[in-house]
Amino acid sequence: MRNFKQRTFLKWITSIVLVSISLLSAGCVSSKFSVETLAKSDVNMVSDIYIDQTLTLLKTLTQKLYKMNPGELAKTPGATIESRISAIFKCPAPPPEPALTGRRSTQAMLAGLESDYKGDRVYAVMYGLFTMLHMAFNNKCHLFMLDFLSSQNFYNSARNIEILVWRLKTRRASNGELCLITNTWKGDIANLSFERIFGKLIILSDTMALIMAERGDRFVKQAVHIAGMSFLPVGLYP
Repeated sequence: MRNFKQRTFLKWITSIVLVSISLLSAGCVSSKFSVETLAKSDVNMVSDIYIDQTLTLLKTLTQKLYKMNPGELAKTPGATIESRISAIFKCPAPPPEPALTGRRSTQAMLAGLESDYKGDRVYAVMYGLFTMLHMAFNNKCHLFMLDFLSSQNFYNSARNIEILVWRLKTRRASNGELCLITNTWKGDIANLSFERIFGKLIILSDTMALIMAERGDRFVKQAVHIAGMSFLPVGLYP
């Protein structure tokens, strides 16, 4: 019964999104229309919305992390928050900076939270998060009708974001301090702005997993979190 309600709700939300997109592409808002949209399926256009929303959240998260951890920005001479954001969020995804020694996706996130990591931890974590989500999109910048995405990759991405949140709360540098400061407390009041952003990213990936599963009528293999909270693979599923 719960699964039925979940599917019904998902179809309702998806229908609203698709109707809105149809109105835009029909010319109601001419500045948003392009011939390119005629070559895209409805699900692909929803995917584009997912990409836009995800990038907005990732950039906001990067900005907040640098403001909370200014020492990481100082590790790159002459860098600004805007220049670091520009260096990370490109499509196709750029190669990693030397400190990451070629690591991407979850491996880059792990590197950024190592106790003795010398590079820019914010860059490593956010570059890893971005490239992981980029891999869920088959490393493509635009999707067309012949493209097919894996629901499992989106499901695993959502779980990995949950694991990253846990690691950010627990991983400490060699000096005993947290590798990266996120949520803070002022008296008894918690600043949970980071939690809200991560929560939105998780919801977006879970929603895409449900849409892709519904589209392909595929079963998503749910993972059981085990001790150590290991990251799940992304990009291995067709």
